[in-house]
Amino acid sequence: MGMWSIGAGALGAAALALFLANTDVFLPKSRRATLEYLEDIDLKTLEKEPRTFKAKELWEKNGAVIMAVRRPGCFLCREEAADLSSLKPKLDELGVPLYAVVKEQIRTEVKDFQPYFKGEIFLDEKKKFYGPQKRKMVFMGFVRLGVWYNFFRAWNGGFSGNLEGEGFILGGVFVVGPGKQGLLLEHREKEFGDKVNLASVLEAARKIQPQTSASETKPNKAKQPPDRIDKNPRNQ
Repeated sequence: MGMWSIGAGALGAAALALFLANTDVFLPKSRRATLEYLEDIDLKTLEKEPRTFKAKELWEKNGAVIMAVRRPGCFLCREEAADLSSLKPKLDELGVPLYAVVKEQIRTEVKDFQPYFKGEIFLDEKKKFYGPQKRKMVFMGFVRLGVWYNFFRAWNGGFSGNLEGEGFILGGVFVVGPGKQGLLLEHREKEFGDKVNLASVLEAARKIQPQTSASETKPNKAKQPPDRIDKNPRNQ
């Protein structure tokens, strides 16, 4: 009888743990990023001679849609990259660029990711785009039903990947307006394969108000000729 009680108790505890793992109770908590935080992030180009620049250059004039990639070799990330890239023609019509940031550059991982993503990719070595409060999902991700659903969805979509690189720090997608318009959308991946809603991305991109230079906004005033003064006394 005692063994049965122990077995039933263990089974009950396992069932409770599985239930709780599939709720949002133990999900990593996120903290919203501010425009000032994002503007000051240092990014690097992926050229042979990389250039370091502030992230605000990406959206300063025309705004931007930016994907913070959890791991370039992850087939779930490749699926989301392909989904975002399907918006590229509409984003081009709106004049809004599409970018991605990665947290590491390992061998050919970024190069192998590029066929799935139709925008420029930059390196965020300090993983700032994954903050300000970095969120991790480790073993709990493999007992969540939502994650397994995402796995099968991507597999059925023909996506494949590898296990290269760090893949536990969760990513996200941002839509940022130019100048001080601010964050128009901030999607934080809550579990592996938690994709952004594409309709929400387009809706936010349509709210972007491109910056215009002073020369473009200043009206052109035609130079008026001075009034002609007739100094001939005969005509006075």
